[in-house]
Order: sequence, then C-alpha cells, then structure tokens
Amino acid sequence: MLGVQMLPRNSVISALKSGSPPNTFQGLLKCSLVNDELVSKLLDRRWSLSCPDAKIHQIMILNQKEGISFQNITRPCLGEGMKSERQLYPSFYVVRDDLFHPLVNGNKARKLDALLPLLEVNAITDVVTCGGCQSAHAAAVAVSCAERGIKSHLLLRGEEPETLTGYNLVCKLFGNVVYVPRSIYAKREQMLAKHAESVVGTNGSIIWLNDVTEVYSQNHVCRQDKFSQADPVTLAENFKKVVIINEGAGDAVALLGMMRLIKYLSEKHLFGKKQALKIIVDAGTGTTAVGLALGALSLGLPWEVCAVMLADKIDGYKRKEQNLITQFLTSYTSCAVGLNRCVENAGIVQWLERSSPRRFGKILKGEVEECQKVAQQTGILVDPIYTLAAWDLAANLSLEEDTKVVMLHTGGTLGMFGIAQRYKSYFQEGVE
Repeated sequence: MLGVQMLPRNSVISALKSGSPPNTFQGLLKCSLVNDELVSKLLDRRWSLSCPDAKIHQIMILNQKEGISFQNITRPCLGEGMKSERQLYPSFYVVRDDLFHPLVNGNKARKLDALLPLLEVNAITDVVTCGGCQSAHAAAVAVSCAERGIKSHLLLRGEEPETLTGYNLVCKLFGNVVYVPRSIYAKREQMLAKHAESVVGTNGSIIWLNDVTEVYSQNHVCRQDKFSQADPVTLAENFKKVVIINEGAGDAVALLGMMRLIKYLSEKHLFGKKQALKIIVDAGTGTTAVGLALGALSLGLPWEVCAVMLADKIDGYKRKEQNLITQFLTSYTSCAVGLNRCVENAGIVQWLERSSPRRFGKILKGEVEECQKVAQQTGILVDPIYTLAAWDLAANLSLEEDTKVVMLHTGGTLGMFGIAQRYKSYFQEGVE
C-alpha cells in the first residue's frame, strides 16, 4: 500500500514565492524574441476548447441630448475592411467570450483551455482550488472537472449564504464545497495544501499544478500526437492523484489559453498583425492580462494590453506579472527553445486604476443602473465588480484616442445573481 506523497515545490517557484526570483529569469521578454514559428510550436498541443473562435461585436458611442448611449453592431466590418471603413461615431470592439458556455465562459474557459487536458493526461482524480463566495473560477473548475469524471474540492471564502444563487449554487451542485473563515483563507497556500492532504487520505500523491506543467513539459515534446490520454483504470485501487490549482487559475499553464486567443485575433480576417490595438481587460488575479500581453509580445504585434486593477495595488500586480512570466519560462522552454535567452526589467502590461477606485467587491451607487443601460442598449450584460470597469475604460479610450480599442469580455455574468442578493436596494431602485 502506497503512502501519501507530497511532491516538493519547484525551487524556482518557491524562490518566487519568497520574493527572490533567480537571476536567470530577471525581468521579461524583449520584443526581439518575436518568433511566429516558436509560438505555433508552443501552441501545438491538445486543448479543451475545440477552436479558439469568439464572436466580435462593435459598440458605437452615440452622443445624445440625454447623454452617451450605445449601439451594438453584431456583424462589424473586420479584416482589410477596417482600414477603409469611415467611422461616423467613436467605437470599440468587444470579444464576446461571455458567450462560450452557460456556466464556463469568459477568461475562465480560456485559462482552463490548456489546463484541463493536462489533468486528463496525468490521470488526476481530484482537484483542490479556492475562490470567493461567488467565484466564477471555482464554478468553472467544478463543472469542467465533473464533465471529465474528476472530483473537485472548492474552498470558498466566508460564510455560506442563506440562499444559494449564482456561481455559489453552481459550485454546490457540481463540486464539493467547504466554506473557509477569512482568517484562514488569507494564508491560501497553507490552506490549499492542508485540505489536499485531507482529500488524498493515506494512499496517493499531491502536486501543485505548476509542478505538473514543468515535469510534463521537460519530458514531452509539445505536440498533439504526444498527448495520449492516460487511463485512470491503470491506477492502483483507491489511489488518488490530487492537484492543487491556485486561486483564479493563476498558474503559468493558464497563460497558454490567452496566447491562443491573441493568435486567433491576429488572423488577417479579424484584426491582423499590423494594426495598432489597445486590448482592455479587467484584472482580478491579473493572469489574463499577462497571458494576453505575452501573446502579443511573442507574436510581435503592435498591441498594448491595459488592465484595470480591481483586487490589488500596482506593486502586487507587477509582482504577479513577474512571477507568472518566470514560471512560464521555467515550464515551457523545452517547447520553445530560446524563449528565455534575452530578458529585461520591463513590464508588458499597463496596469491602470479604476476610474472610481474602491475596496474589491464594493459597488458604488449608480453602477447597477449603468449595467442595466448597457444591457438594454446593446444586449451585453456586464457586472459592476469586474466587466463594467473594462467597459468604461474602453468607452473612454475610444472617445479620446484614434487607436482601435478592443475589450475582452471576461464573462462572470452569473455573478449578477449574487450581487442582486447582496445589494437588494440597488436593484429595487432601478426597477421602473
């Protein structure tokens, strides 16, 4: 009978956790590292999403006596036609990742795109992750794991709501939920490791996702034909393989799905590779923004990624950016030889304050009505905690600059149910 095996954390990753990144990986990639063939090789792998496609809408901003209003063009002119199109009104584009799946959509689906096949390849039996009470990430993990016969264990911050709704309800239906006091949740790594030990029992192994990624990448060529799915039946009876996924899937493997999206958006019939763009995204953990920027940089695109900071200060996001890039270089250099040869101390994401900064999760008066206005005028649902911040920035930039502006809709629309439960008066005031 095999005992519990807690596999060691990678030394590079551990150094990053302590705030002392190895000298080999100081800073970030230079633009001189552009290599389309290298990126294609890196992305030649098995994915969860059958294709990276997404609908793209164009939002026209109309000035009226009553104020600004929006109009949604659901079939905009893209590709070569964008250059010759005469714009009567300022506008920005929205990548509708919120339309992916009723329960798993937005950047959550993108971040799991390369992650889920990795779990299948390694015959993972259980996943442990964490998030807030209305965590779209935890819900996405629960649903995706259930589809694949993997058990999910979700540590949710705070107390169980009196009425389950939104992503909290999805988590409860598809996964195994434990509500964790905020004082314990504050020490996430310790909390996740301890719960993983209780899940694995006396017979099995525990490993962190980034370590799975690095071990697999060092021993396999990144090609689809090398990804033969492991057969869980071959495991010893009752043997558990538990993987720990960081909050918000803030792991290096999550960057690949965002890079795949950037490569798709740069196709000639969409935005192409020569046109300057500003990509706007709301930032929770910051993983999505880093993946988008890394993809644009690696492909040599004249695109700038602007991320609205929602859950941390700029120093925290810059540390996260550096850590993710370092983890990425550590994990995937065997698939992308030369990717880490030249680095410099420079950021690849433009981190921006929200127009009205506030404590994370707080909603200001009038924001529910603003979401309602956007929904009624465009058919697009944004929420006041995340996507409204990106929408506002995209609209403001499109009014101020000539550069094309593209907002990535990160989904999370079911979170509005939890918001309506928590801020009842805001919704009652908006009822006509």
